[in-house]
Amino acid sequence: MKFIFTFVVLLFSGIANCQLLTWSPNFIQEESSPVVITVDATKGNQGLMDYLPTNVYVHIGVITTSSTSSSDWKYSKFTWGTTPVSGQATSNSTNKFTYTINGGLRTFFGLNNPSEKIIKIAILFRSGDGNRVQRNADGGDMYIPVYDNGLNVRITNPPTQPKFYAVPEDINKTLGDPLPVTGVSSLESNLKIFLNNTQVGATATNSTSISETATITSYGQQVLVVEATMGLNVKSDTIKFFVTPVVNTAALPAGVKDGVNYDPNNTSVTLVLYAPFKTRVSVLGDFNNWTETVNNQMNRTPDGLRYWIRIDGLTPQTEYAYQFLIDGNLKVADYTTEKVLDPNNDPYIPTANYPNLKPYPFGKTTGIVSVLQTAKPAYTWQVPNFVKPDKRNLVIYELLVRDFVATQRFSTIKDSISYLKKLGVNAIEVMPFNEFEGNNSWGYNPDFYFAPDKMYGTENDLRAFIDECHKQGIAVIMDIALNHAFGLSPTVQMYWDALNNRPADNNPWHNAIEKHPYNVGFDFNHESTATKNLVDMVIEHWLTKYKIDGFRWDLSKGFTQKNTLGNEAAFAAYDDTRVVILKGIYDKMEAVAPNSYCILEHFADNVEEKELSDYGMMLWGNSNHDYNEATMGYNSNFAYGIFTTRGWNNPYLITYQESHDEERLMFKNEQYGNQNGSYNIKNIPTGLKRNEMAASFWAMTPGPKMLWQFGELGYDYSINTCENLTIDNSCRTSPKPIKWDYLADENRKALNTVYSKLLTLRKVPDYLPTFVTSNITYDLGGNFKKMQVNSGALKITVVGNFGVVTETGNVTFQNSGTWYNYLQGGTRNATGLSESITLQP
Repeated sequence: MKFIFTFVVLLFSGIANCQLLTWSPNFIQEESSPVVITVDATKGNQGLMDYLPTNVYVHIGVITTSSTSSSDWKYSKFTWGTTPVSGQATSNSTNKFTYTINGGLRTFFGLNNPSEKIIKIAILFRSGDGNRVQRNADGGDMYIPVYDNGLNVRITNPPTQPKFYAVPEDINKTLGDPLPVTGVSSLESNLKIFLNNTQVGATATNSTSISETATITSYGQQVLVVEATMGLNVKSDTIKFFVTPVVNTAALPAGVKDGVNYDPNNTSVTLVLYAPFKTRVSVLGDFNNWTETVNNQMNRTPDGLRYWIRIDGLTPQTEYAYQFLIDGNLKVADYTTEKVLDPNNDPYIPTANYPNLKPYPFGKTTGIVSVLQTAKPAYTWQVPNFVKPDKRNLVIYELLVRDFVATQRFSTIKDSISYLKKLGVNAIEVMPFNEFEGNNSWGYNPDFYFAPDKMYGTENDLRAFIDECHKQGIAVIMDIALNHAFGLSPTVQMYWDALNNRPADNNPWHNAIEKHPYNVGFDFNHESTATKNLVDMVIEHWLTKYKIDGFRWDLSKGFTQKNTLGNEAAFAAYDDTRVVILKGIYDKMEAVAPNSYCILEHFADNVEEKELSDYGMMLWGNSNHDYNEATMGYNSNFAYGIFTTRGWNNPYLITYQESHDEERLMFKNEQYGNQNGSYNIKNIPTGLKRNEMAASFWAMTPGPKMLWQFGELGYDYSINTCENLTIDNSCRTSPKPIKWDYLADENRKALNTVYSKLLTLRKVPDYLPTFVTSNITYDLGGNFKKMQVNSGALKITVVGNFGVVTETGNVTFQNSGTWYNYLQGGTRNATGLSESITLQP
């Protein structure tokens, strides 16, 4: 099993009762037996403090020469959450737990390849059920070095954090302070201590330990070395730490904002970080060789809320990677960065998707880093002033880049825009494409809100896609998840409660405990000033720098501080504070880009949704169940997908038959469709014809509409289809087959043609009043369904038999005279009186 965390451990052997983890022997080798490891639960995250001494087990493995990273545990012995006797720890005193390895490490872990060597033991102590875990103070895994049988040496005081490459525990020293130093060696040797290349005290001759007290004589980077010499054999252990000068207090320069502020000279930037409650912040990066220096300490504003620094001497158009080092121990990327480098995921991005990607600074830092670039070449927009389609008559095509084109690139989707235009689409809603965790995702696990995810291409690939959409009259809507962020987000990491494995109580952006039952990730507090500022920045960024035409706000019902955990009804009930928050978001969008689209995935009380729609927002209208029941041949009523049914004043209900969250109509037609004699909805051509009929009612209903990718082709793979084409609930977000080949199937092409005819009708300018009117009458309760729309130059009557036997219904056409069968051709002379119409299923 793998665990990926940041590691902070107090490890200094030989100093009893002062460290999280101790072990014997002092220098563990592969042949050592027994190896005794003891954890002190009063240290670290205190996950097992005062816990039952008889219910503690270890999770243990090794990092070997075959491991690819510090998280690549090999030969893990036990399954998480199980209670094997061989994995049980013992306790001889309060809050201390011991685990013993007998027989040598290679035998215990089962290493059979002589060329594979053990580098470290990786270990966690946990409760039997795995719900309580003793870790480092920051929640990281614990590591113990494994040595060869020659001369070895290490510093045991000051203590170090055993990350994969050890760094010291926070050393709070200033000028003139004493620094006790202890080193040990595996063999008798001559031991020396050096601080900044100056020997401290005397040499310990023919000894296995040395202790001296150094004195801090300067600010900045300190280099501490313990050296062991035995003849010509010299070994040393080195740790570097920083002695911080007094943090300078200075007001922000005029005109700067949070994030990167580029100077007109193209050789300087001013970095601003919002970081209340922090003691000090420095910046590390390519411009200082990733080394903390006195000159890279950031100024603190008088109110203590922000840190800032000006960096000069940059080369125009050169990319520089950088991080913030907070309080001397936490490295994070800039949460406002427009590009990140990810050491764990970037290697798997195809070069064709992101050519010439800047290399990650391996060996100089760890974790995600941010990127800045002065004088970045500007993108020249071909359509600088796009006129957005009327939001009342949007036809939105929802797509996921990953599952829409095999290359997973915006540059490839450009080639499909003409297809979508011909289909009758006038807006594309792209599932989240700001940086998310990993490369393979729906995108609802975000970590950076200002950076396009590199898996889909460069930032100018994205701009070119948007530009091409605008050239063809199609708006682009960004799906964005700002209900929550995931654990790699700096907004989460900067204020983290390792003991409880959640955001800290003083986190400016996130709630320590989520407020509602549908939350994933770490819940944003949308009433906090920090979150409001972040959302405003996100809105302005995408609407201006990328000319996005609007946002679809994922889980907008979660933008609340009312605690409704465990109570779905209370969560959906009218929430006046949530309404205020969402109106504020809408106001910001209108101020930045008037008439931009604000779409809510809300599903709250109708009174609340009506108020939001009256304010100008559009809301998702899920009609999947009702339309699918109809296509499967079971009586249903999809009238709630009509905005007038809800009593709304504006046609701002975005009705859809399918979305990324719902099962496919054709999948259920084929699996569960009704049957009468030879008429069988499970038959694919029959099921597709049923979808044509459903599309006719859906598309002719006034108000905006949305269809989910390939629904116009009768896509029939389950939402839970796995990559091996089996079906399992765990595969909901797994990649799905990309079925452009459906266009070669005459029955599926016929469905596509019906969609195109219907949606194209909505785009005729003279007919727009028809598709935004509230003059709608309908009877959708039985199998014989009918709907009439009356406005402007076009009047529409839709009739359909959703049963599995012949049905007859009465229809009174709005006008007498000639009526035209739009889909099949031909005419009908209406009397203006009630007429009987008989339809086959």
